[in-house]
Amino acid sequence: MLARFDFAGAAIITVAAGVVALYFASTFEVSTLTRWLAGPIAWWRGVVARWQAAASARRERALKKAEARAAECAQRRQRRQPQTEAAAGTQATRASRRSTAEHPQDDVATDIPVRPLADEPPFDLEPEAEEDEDREIPIRTLDYQPSSRNLNAPDLETHPAPPFSEPFTQAPAVTAKRKRSYKLPPTTLLNEVPPGSGYDGFELKEIASRIKSKLEEFNVRGSVVQINPGPVVTTFEYKPEAGVKYSRITTLSEDLCLGLQAESVLIERLPGKPTVGIEVPNTRREVISLRAILESDEFHDSPSRMTIALGKDINGRIKVASLETMPHLLIAGSTGSGKSVMLNAMIMSFLYKATPDEVRMIMVDPKRVELGIYEGIPHLLTPVITEPKKATNALRNAVLEMERRLKLLAAQGVRNIDQYNRKMAQLRKEPRGLFDEAEENEQLQPLPYVLILIDELADLMMLERANVEECITRLAQMARAVGMHLVLATQRPSVDVITGLIKANFPSRISFRVATRVDSRTVLDSMGAEHLLGKGDMLFLPPGSSRLTRVHG
Repeated sequence: MLARFDFAGAAIITVAAGVVALYFASTFEVSTLTRWLAGPIAWWRGVVARWQAAASARRERALKKAEARAAECAQRRQRRQPQTEAAAGTQATRASRRSTAEHPQDDVATDIPVRPLADEPPFDLEPEAEEDEDREIPIRTLDYQPSSRNLNAPDLETHPAPPFSEPFTQAPAVTAKRKRSYKLPPTTLLNEVPPGSGYDGFELKEIASRIKSKLEEFNVRGSVVQINPGPVVTTFEYKPEAGVKYSRITTLSEDLCLGLQAESVLIERLPGKPTVGIEVPNTRREVISLRAILESDEFHDSPSRMTIALGKDINGRIKVASLETMPHLLIAGSTGSGKSVMLNAMIMSFLYKATPDEVRMIMVDPKRVELGIYEGIPHLLTPVITEPKKATNALRNAVLEMERRLKLLAAQGVRNIDQYNRKMAQLRKEPRGLFDEAEENEQLQPLPYVLILIDELADLMMLERANVEECITRLAQMARAVGMHLVLATQRPSVDVITGLIKANFPSRISFRVATRVDSRTVLDSMGAEHLLGKGDMLFLPPGSSRLTRVHG
């Protein structure tokens, strides 16, 4: 039979033949088989009936528990109603008095408004002593006080403009302008700061309950212990129960997006806290104003002349960074993610912080439309470069200038440009001899910082790969001590554009939204940039750190 049938067919035929032979050769009947199986069938039916009875009892207990909890919540809401009305009336009275005395409609609102709801007390009331599943979740806000200095008045302090001696001679008209005194522009030239949109406390608590219930569906137990509203995203601090792994929570980011109907959700560990931060996008996004950052104390108190106005972090704190400490910056992001706006904000930060004698710029714009508006400013060493050949020549001249500055520092016995400028200032204060030549005094001028800004690195790497990579690598390795800094931007963060040599010499990086995880790992050496929201949402990798900081610009 195995030759004609397979193993299964031969087994079936053998069993059938055995049953037929048993039926004809003995007194076996089908009714006898039914009596034999009656006992096991009755036992199995009893097991099924007991399981169904237990399930129905569990459902009844759960329904009774839910009804009791709903009745308890209704009673507690009724007890809170008088306190809510009294607190709302007190807040309205205080607001009317404040508006009558101070006229806040003429000023920009700095406090985030809190709207009292009809079914819960305001957030400044103390929670009840009893602890249950419906306890109040604290909402922590960050209120910024406006600066006390008069920032709208123009800066009347003038700075002398000593001549700048270096091999770039392509812009004689700009050099002639710099011989006059220069004053920093006022912030009144920028648009006014828009008022904040505020937040809805009831909506945030509803999202917190949905996060908890969604995680419980995947057997992840815990609770939301604090809510931190921000300008673009709100951070929900989730504290998992003992025994819950952090990796189990991070793998549920896509499921949380489905449950919250959000575009993207970022989950990361909060440093110094036993909680996990779940960053959910806000329904109303706040506009980050450049003027607010330029008028902030963080920007004005920064001693560096190359201070960059980054934006605000997830909690609303103003973030600034110094390009001197980076010392070079790599920026990547897809089209429409906010990369070009970031470059313009960086240039405006330098223009509002430093004079042409302190910071000079070389701008390379292969796209021809992004940096052309800065043509003619006194901070430029050369006109805005749009041709790849001219960009390569400018990088070669920058390498020559770096070597010249290194020789000057070595001749004076100093290590960096700050020590050199301080020594030059001391030598200029010394009394001049009667027979000293004027050329020797002219050589005692300080060296300005030089910013080399390349808007689209991929375009240059396609046409002049060998020369561009060699010059960028040399500048990145040695130009920090002489005050020359690189800022490279690209919208194609692939390994053929951001090579290993370039990435090794750029410890500080900024990534806007990218398409894939591979692009995020290419720029930041970690994933996460593919989940950003775009329009200025970025991940900033500070120098000397491996922890990313989310900033909204």
